[in-house]
Amino acid sequence: MFAYVIRRLILIVPTIFGIMVVNFLIVQSAPGGPVEQMIARIKGTAAEATARVSGDRQDVVRTPGRKGEISAGAEVTTKYRGARGLDPEFIKEIERQFGFDKPAHVRFFKMIRNYAVFDFGESYFRDQSVVSLVLHKMPVSISLGLWTTFLVYLISIPLGIAKAVRDGSRLDVWSSSLVVMGNAIPGFLFAILLIVLFAGGRYFDWFPLRGLMSENWADLSWPARILDYFWHIALPVLSMVIGGFAGLTMLSKNSFLEEINKQYVITARSKGLTERRVLYGHVFRNAMLIVIAGFPAAFIGALFTGSLLTEIIFSLDGLGLLGFEAALNRDYPVMFGTLYFFTLLGLLLNLVGDLTYHLVDPRITFESREV
Repeated sequence: MFAYVIRRLILIVPTIFGIMVVNFLIVQSAPGGPVEQMIARIKGTAAEATARVSGDRQDVVRTPGRKGEISAGAEVTTKYRGARGLDPEFIKEIERQFGFDKPAHVRFFKMIRNYAVFDFGESYFRDQSVVSLVLHKMPVSISLGLWTTFLVYLISIPLGIAKAVRDGSRLDVWSSSLVVMGNAIPGFLFAILLIVLFAGGRYFDWFPLRGLMSENWADLSWPARILDYFWHIALPVLSMVIGGFAGLTMLSKNSFLEEINKQYVITARSKGLTERRVLYGHVFRNAMLIVIAGFPAAFIGALFTGSLLTEIIFSLDGLGLLGFEAALNRDYPVMFGTLYFFTLLGLLLNLVGDLTYHLVDPRITFESREV
């Protein structure tokens, strides 16, 4: 097992490198980079900073002289959208500030070298380091991700087992209706419904709409702080749980049904073992393997992608919103810093998932497995 863990840890390096290469190439080919963003802010046209230029057309200013001759300064000035009329030296200074005076491959390998020692640089537009931004916004996303994943597993696994044991019963039919509703209603639509019903939208004003704590949180006692925290996080987490529990419930049910119908279960029953002993002593260990395998993806999804719209709707300043704004503003250090962080976290959680396989069933060792 130790050798397998070492191989997996070594494999993380080329995996992250490949992911960063692909995303760097995609981002570099997208129009409206940081230089264009800064020019748009200076000229007061930031709303059009991410507008796509049709075709490959670039404006070129021709200067007096030989026919067709282009001055170096004019070329620098007009290769960026909206830069016409600005001093070429000023544009060059912006390029030096963002590192765009160097070729793309030089910028990429410098970025990778810094990321290897967890130096993520400074945000282009926030005047803060990427690390401080991530650390500042991480508690919000961690809270959403942990509570959502915990509640999804707490609800889905017992419900999936009950549906499998009572397959075709009234409980199975009625709970399947809830599962269908959970699959059919996107989490963000359910979030809006919760706001309309319980957050002052139309009916009741029982829950707050902004943040994870009240303005007077520092003045509250610790029991009151805990209650205030759960009061603020109740609706966001509930909206995310609805979107996550349906799939895991059906996965748990199908996994247990498959194991219940296997020969070793029939043999265990024929030996006189109780149904509870058969279910939790034999079936549970094998059926839970596929459920455990989905934990890393479930947590990462709840932590980042699943919380994006939830953070926007409930005005929660977390990592999902940070990454979304960085993509819109072409804030490359924040974009690639969060990408690197979540990629590394996802790969490590996948390894944790494999190790959990071994804890659930010690017969699984991965020693002979090719990575």
